[in-house]
Amino acid sequence: MNWSLKSILPNRKIDQETQKNGVLLVTFAEPKHVVSEQFRTVRTNIEFAGAALNKCQVIMFTSSAMSEGKSTVSANVAVTWAQAGKKVLLIDADLRRPTIQATFRKLNLDGVTTVLTGKMKPDEVVSDTFVEGLSVVTSGPVPPNPSELLNSKKMIQLLDWARDNFDIIVLDAPPVLAVSDVQVLVPKTDGVVVVANMGKTLKGDLQRTVEVLKLAKAKILGSVERVKTKRGDRGYGYGYGYGYGNEKN
Repeated sequence: MNWSLKSILPNRKIDQETQKNGVLLVTFAEPKHVVSEQFRTVRTNIEFAGAALNKCQVIMFTSSAMSEGKSTVSANVAVTWAQAGKKVLLIDADLRRPTIQATFRKLNLDGVTTVLTGKMKPDEVVSDTFVEGLSVVTSGPVPPNPSELLNSKKMIQLLDWARDNFDIIVLDAPPVLAVSDVQVLVPKTDGVVVVANMGKTLKGDLQRTVEVLKLAKAKILGSVERVKTKRGDRGYGYGYGYGYGNEKN
């Protein structure tokens, strides 16, 4: 079963603008907004989907291609977990096009890459945010070899440390079809959520994304659909869809 909700959310050019200014945290700015309620519904349904797993603590958000809204969804869902009383860590695992430093107004002098290269320890790169209960680890300086770093033992150590110190760990990962980073991250995570921009994401790309994740033996919890409203370019809504994890080939 797939379903989606529609509502008004100011349209923003993602990609370059998002890297510069960050994503819109509607869940923090307007917690009573209908879109904030949609993100809370997404959070709840992820929890339901994860209940069937032995553990569902490290959750990765990805998409088929760039500019489909994965950073917006991952950051806002992370905020809703913090608002629900969880101790949450949001990690920018998109080492090529990071956004978390811009969203939370952080310097990006250190982060994931400085941990993975052995220059710093995990507790030295974690920082609190203006959202109570939510901490972040920015990407750090962009490396020449993101896939190799993410596939290293130090990435496992970083996530093991995070598991011991936080209730929920959210990974903002790169798009599946753009690079191989996601495939090397899959074994280190408990579940994957795919973000799609309805009207933009090609059906074939979405199918290939699911196939790639299945080949990597990912536990696909479901999809978040970013749906454009009928009011033109002014609004977007978000809904959670079931079914990708059990989809037959």
